[in-house]
Amino acid sequence: MQVNAQAAALAPSLIAARGSRTLQEVALVLIGTAVLVASAKIFVPFYPIPMTLQTLAVMAIAAAYGTRLGTLTVLAYLAEGLVGLPVFTWTPPAIAGPAYFLGPTGGFLAGFVLLAIIVGYAADRGWDRSVVRLLAAMLAADVVVFALGFAWFAWFAHLSKGGIGAGVDIAWAKGIAPFVLGDLLKIVLASLLIPAVWGLVGRKG
Repeated sequence: MQVNAQAAALAPSLIAARGSRTLQEVALVLIGTAVLVASAKIFVPFYPIPMTLQTLAVMAIAAAYGTRLGTLTVLAYLAEGLVGLPVFTWTPPAIAGPAYFLGPTGGFLAGFVLLAIIVGYAADRGWDRSVVRLLAAMLAADVVVFALGFAWFAWFAHLSKGGIGAGVDIAWAKGIAPFVLGDLLKIVLASLLIPAVWGLVGRKG
């Protein structure tokens, strides 16, 4: 009886703590999606694949949030675009929604989920405190994003002029080659900056 009474007394505080944590996570997801929207709108207008800051933003969010919350944030961002909110590059004038995912950038958008999972997994294991390990994780994740983006653009993308898939040569010339150096710089910057920031704030002990 005494145990039950103690459990009953603790229940409201546990519920309140869980509720507070849920609200905090919802706020973090909303902040993260806002960062992703902003990173999509800052771009160099290469066509049909623009150069944006999104890979850097996804890496930073995943390193800060970890696997679960980082991946959830990216999924929430993609869901916003899926229902038609203008969160992607080129929107407007392009229209967001399911059709946008069928376009040339669809593979890269899907790759952001795996990017968040890989970098978040590394962060959960403390790799975000090591420049070398974080660099390796981000490099591996970026290769996955490029692979998905290339494959989709080359063989499956619905093109504005009609047809499916741009072909290997165009996918490489317009979807990969212009972005390799920029992404390498983003990875180096993130792998240097993130551990330094965690060191300053004393994150994870």
